[in-house]
Amino acid sequence: MSSPTEPLAPTPSQTVGPFYGFALPFAGGGDMAPTGDPGTITLHGNVYDGAGAPIPDALLEFWQPGPGGSRAGAPGSLRRDQVDGTIIGRTGLDFTGFGRVGTDADGHYAVRTVPPGGVPYISVCVFARGLLHHLFTRAYLTDPGADPLLASLPPDRRATLLTTLERDGVHRFDIRLQHDGTHEETVFLAFPAGPA
Repeated sequence: MSSPTEPLAPTPSQTVGPFYGFALPFAGGGDMAPTGDPGTITLHGNVYDGAGAPIPDALLEFWQPGPGGSRAGAPGSLRRDQVDGTIIGRTGLDFTGFGRVGTDADGHYAVRTVPPGGVPYISVCVFARGLLHHLFTRAYLTDPGADPLLASLPPDRRATLLTTLERDGVHRFDIRLQHDGTHEETVFLAFPAGPA
């Protein structure tokens, strides 16, 4: 037992995953756009670890403004069935501005959304095993030369934030948690701490 004057050792940190699979994913979590919206796009890709292996149990959150630039999305992601109380998810009729999906057994994810208004990117938050804190990044759907963040990065790092247009309306954005010897680590953003 330590004396009152001895400093205590810090409590070890826990990783942020993969402990969230039970309660956080919800039905239709990747369906941010209204069903049948003609402007719908798909953003998809894989999440990779430092060895270049896909991560089968990561959780990703997405935020973005609507096509007109509004950041007020429709509520209702956790709607419940009034008969049995099960979570039934979204109505499919409204733009929500928020999505949450897990990766599958191959480390793949996909969200359906609409192009964001006012900004050229979709904000992404990554939760995965081995991380002590979630990570923030951006998936740029276009390459806006004047964007201050992109302009501040060297070309090889800048490329990690740009999606690849695979075909009309389908954008690929792979997330790499570390440099694997071949591919650069995705650029992750640090936000200043708020007042204590």
